[in-house]
Amino acid sequence: MLFPFVAMFAIFYFLVFHPQTKARKAHQQMLKNLKKHDEVVTSGGIFGTVVNVKPDTVTLRIDDNVRVEVEKSAIARVVKSKPAESESVPMEKKA
Repeated sequence: MLFPFVAMFAIFYFLVFHPQTKARKAHQQMLKNLKKHDEVVTSGGIFGTVVNVKPDTVTLRIDDNVRVEVEKSAIARVVKSKPAESESVPMEKKA
């Protein structure tokens, strides 16, 4: 009688809780790795470029001379990350 409940809980865990936990950890890692010049989208749908990163907030530039300070948790995703230093060096052209 106990086995069906345990089996249902295990199925529920692997279908609901495990993916949700994985997604939350990935989002927290993304927020931790935010840096200046990253292009992001807020949960409200505002596109902006990171200007300043503080422990709890991020300042976004959404247009010329328009800056908005939002809570880090309001950042939904990074659209384009600033390229690493090695990627920004142009390749030599071959003749």
